[in-house]
Amino acid sequence: MAKAKRAKRPPRQWKDKFLAELARTSNVAAAARKANVDPGAVYKARRSDAEFYRNWQEALAEGYDNLEMDLLRRLRIGELTGGGPTKSRRKFDNAIAFRLLAAHREAVGRQKALRANEDEDAIIASINEKLSKMRERRLAMEAETGKAGVYRVDPDGE
Repeated sequence: MAKAKRAKRPPRQWKDKFLAELARTSNVAAAARKANVDPGAVYKARRSDAEFYRNWQEALAEGYDNLEMDLLRRLRIGELTGGGPTKSRRKFDNAIAFRLLAAHREAVGRQKALRANEDEDAIIASINEKLSKMRERRLAMEAETGKAGVYRVDPDGE
């Protein structure tokens, strides 16, 4: 009687290694190999773990930025190809990089929009906090001047 085949369990602490490689390569299969985990387990974790999903999106955004920088480097200097040191020539073939950029553009656009929204929320919170402190100071000043018998003169006569 043959033993039932057990699913291989992912190694401990694989997520950080996977995310680092995903940010470096923008390639889920390669990142899973590097983290020594089955790609199916990676996708399952992404579906079930909101924090991992968010980190995955950030890693893809970082990978996209890296890809963009690499593409710019290739466009500027090209890549040396064959022929040895004296017969090498520069190749400016970027078809694969363009396809990868196009494949990730939408997902990365969403992630960048989320980042911008978080920044906007932080700015609004900061402004609201400053306004609250200004109100508190004004109320404290008005209370103090009332105790001392000094009354505020309203320039509008109200």
